[in-house]
Amino acid sequence: MDFTYDDDQLALQDAIKSLITLGTPDVPGESRWAEFAQMGLLGLPFAEADGGMGAGPIEVSLVAEQMGAALAPEPYVEAVVLAGGLIDACGTTEQHGLLGEISEGMAVPIFAGLEPGHRWSFNAGGVRATRQGDGWVLSGVKEPVIDGGLASVFVVSALFDEEHVGLFLVSPDDCEVATYSTFDGGQAARVVFESTPAVALGDAVDRCAEISHAVAAAQIAYCHEALGCMEEALKLTTNYLTTRKQFGVTLNRFQALVFRAADMYTSVQLTRSIVMWASMVLDANPSPSAVIEAAARAKLQTAKAGRHVGQEAIQMHGGIGMTAEYVVGHYTARLTALDHLLGDGRAQAAKLVETLTDYEVVEALG
Repeated sequence: MDFTYDDDQLALQDAIKSLITLGTPDVPGESRWAEFAQMGLLGLPFAEADGGMGAGPIEVSLVAEQMGAALAPEPYVEAVVLAGGLIDACGTTEQHGLLGEISEGMAVPIFAGLEPGHRWSFNAGGVRATRQGDGWVLSGVKEPVIDGGLASVFVVSALFDEEHVGLFLVSPDDCEVATYSTFDGGQAARVVFESTPAVALGDAVDRCAEISHAVAAAQIAYCHEALGCMEEALKLTTNYLTTRKQFGVTLNRFQALVFRAADMYTSVQLTRSIVMWASMVLDANPSPSAVIEAAARAKLQTAKAGRHVGQEAIQMHGGIGMTAEYVVGHYTARLTALDHLLGDGRAQAAKLVETLTDYEVVEALG
């Protein structure tokens, strides 16, 4: 496998970094989102015929990493990769018009899949879809819906015919959306449907396979975002060790601290290898099960490394690392949030354990 970027990807990486990190902090979210659209970032994974750029997971990963490095608050993975991916995979020709609106920054679709009491399960049961005339109505609750308050349209998973999970488009104006802050500085929402009018996304058929694939793609993108956070936290820590003095010498003169920083670097590089591999698996379009397994492996490693790098970054910064004013704590909070989005490390480990019996031959260790 070739883990190097080509010239076009490197140019894209530099352009993304310039846009995200060099912008002024007082730019409203709408203006920044419009800048993403102007650069073509919001349409990267969609076909040119749908108004997109016709790029793939590798290019999307470059955006996600820079979003993590800058702690950018925009819902890129939620709107473009997850909800946009579902519209791309399941929508009718007419509904594919939404992809052009996403690319232009005019639409922000958000996936409402999780339900209270069903931890990281996307097998909808609490939200039911019922036919009413030529359309559908939904009843039930979705929570947490990450960035639900920013949605221009919800992509909702709901049980119909008491057996199948379908996808439906719902306007936020037709349901009750209660937003709240999350511990990492983001936001989520509780979305309540009460005989809410909905339109089936594509045909009213079971969409579990498409949901699983889109969730895996979003998990991989989140891993890249976490990688961007980790690299910045490592950079902040090594810079601090070379400038902060203790007993008349800089902290990098203490061998124990150097070894700990080296362990952080190792965690970051191991994570980069497996996360890039997962993106290449997704880009190669293998079987859905291979993509899901790759995403689980990447997210498990990212969860372990994120905890290690975040905690060490705070520890080696000492007292200043514990303050809300210093950015290293914000990277650690975001890493913790990314671990829990769409299933934490323990959930991924349990998923991988279930596949152990799929291997017919194993070699004894030792």
